[in-house]
Amino acid sequence: MNPEKGKDTLLVALGGNALIRPGEEGTIKQQFANLRVPMGQIAQLARNHRIVITHGNGPQVGNLLLQQESCREIPRLPLEILVAQTQGQIGYMIESTLDGELAWAGEAGRRLVSLISYVVVDEEDPAFSEPSKPVGPFYSEEEARGLPWPVRRSGRGFRRVVASPRPISIVEKGEIKALLDLDFIVICCGGGGIPVVREGRAFHGVDAVIDKDLASACLATEVGVDMLLIATDVPRVCLGFGTPGERPVERMTIAEARRHLADGEFPPGSMGPKVEAAVQFIEGGGRRAVITAIDAIAEAVAGRGGTEIVAG
Repeated sequence: MNPEKGKDTLLVALGGNALIRPGEEGTIKQQFANLRVPMGQIAQLARNHRIVITHGNGPQVGNLLLQQESCREIPRLPLEILVAQTQGQIGYMIESTLDGELAWAGEAGRRLVSLISYVVVDEEDPAFSEPSKPVGPFYSEEEARGLPWPVRRSGRGFRRVVASPRPISIVEKGEIKALLDLDFIVICCGGGGIPVVREGRAFHGVDAVIDKDLASACLATEVGVDMLLIATDVPRVCLGFGTPGERPVERMTIAEARRHLADGEFPPGSMGPKVEAAVQFIEGGGRRAVITAIDAIAEAVAGRGGTEIVAG
């Protein structure tokens, strides 16, 4: 707890469904409407918490890649630049929506800021030798043969795959902590952050994507967050998800979580990184880590919902 402000710090990591719901086209109008659900809750929580918001960007980056493919007259932009673009785009949408919700909650004077965020990765990370994260549009087999990057067969054809290295450190962690101490609500690490590697005393971007939840856990530890809340599309983590024996879990110890991860209970492309991020945060000294649904954020903070990962 921050003794000067008397407030705990809460980091809310928003999944992609915060902006685009299943079955939607993903129009800007729809995205703004969807954001009112989490932003309304965060505005209420802002009365008693310092707030950090992180977010995904998968659909938005995918759309930018698709736009690049449909127009050959303009030079293609590298993935790091597209991630930066979506950080600005989604940061603006979150900030403007939250500003209105804060006014309704009687917190109209609360200051907000969106940061373009770099995340340091290791250029020797094994992920760079085995790209596995699918991004962008689907291609036919014939189209895929002529592409300048690695591809992998997917359900609807072939997709580009890029490395997904583990985050090491958030470059702007000092600035983020300073802003929190001034009671700013900080929006940062969009899409897991812009992946960079050290080059002497400088950084340069790399063609990769970072898991948003793992980056959020890294940031939460570095700036001394009290609670990490990962908001997704289910109210609780489930064992046997999608089977007749599916069972929601209210509390899970670190040991249980690690065992389930090792057993393949939580797939890498869905719940796996969220559980891993929660475990990482608690092991790093965090007080609370909860995984819950977008519309249950406030209930989970109050201890009345979600799956909590605990040390015992």
